Amino acid sequence: MSVVPAEVLPDGALAAGERGAAELGPRARLWPSLVAVYRAQLSRARVARIPLLFVATFQSIGIMILMRGVVDGGGEAQAVVAGSAVLVVAFVALNLLAQYFGQLRASGGLDHYATLPVPPAAVVLGAAGAYASFTVPGTVVTAVFGCMLFGLPLTHLWVLAAVIPLAGAALAGLGAALGLLAPRPELATLLGQLGMSAALLLGVLPAERMPEAVRLARDLLPSTYGVEAFARTFGERPDWALVLGDLAVCGVVGVLSLAVATWAYRRAAVR
Repeated sequence: MSVVPAEVLPDGALAAGERGAAELGPRARLWPSLVAVYRAQLSRARVARIPLLFVATFQSIGIMILMRGVVDGGGEAQAVVAGSAVLVVAFVALNLLAQYFGQLRASGGLDHYATLPVPPAAVVLGAAGAYASFTVPGTVVTAVFGCMLFGLPLTHLWVLAAVIPLAGAALAGLGAALGLLAPRPELATLLGQLGMSAALLLGVLPAERMPEAVRLARDLLPSTYGVEAFARTFGERPDWALVLGDLAVCGVVGVLSLAVATWAYRRAAVR
């Protein structure tokens, strides 16, 4: 077998060779890649994450039962039920996703995705969507149980169809960013648990009983706006303009957090 320099090859043969090399690795489009990553993550995490979903649901229900002895009703009961429901989303989308990406980075799993023609956004969005999907049944069960426990109406529970994906996107993006930016998986786990604890303390407890400084910190938490949007629907005449405003803020934060997570993925993948 002889090696022929490229300079002596005819232009047509060189062009044909370049076309053949270009056809070997076409870049995948975002949407098909996202769907493929979502399905793979959903099937992989189904067995391992379902027990943790039960833990998240029972944790939120237990918190509501404890708060039942302190809160009688009114706006405080609405805040407790809404915060407990969104806490299920925070446990899975923030805490578990931070641990997952932290372990993926430490074990070299990012190298596997880096060798595939998959856009970084598809990896982040697919994993975030898969983890957020596990929160749907637990969030609905928690909300229904809380409404029955505190005597709140079930009329507008359909708003969870908007609260879950928007709050899930915001928290999943934050969790993915924490896991990808943490230098060690132990630190990623710690940051995820701290974020979930913040969602617990700042989201479940009524805002009226918090100091002013804590209220300011509460406004910086992405899940707060999902909690507020859900809690407003328990009134006799919900102010839908405020509900839509809270959901819009949650959606904007979700886009920003997922963009930061995509940047963090690119940064971690090239190291």
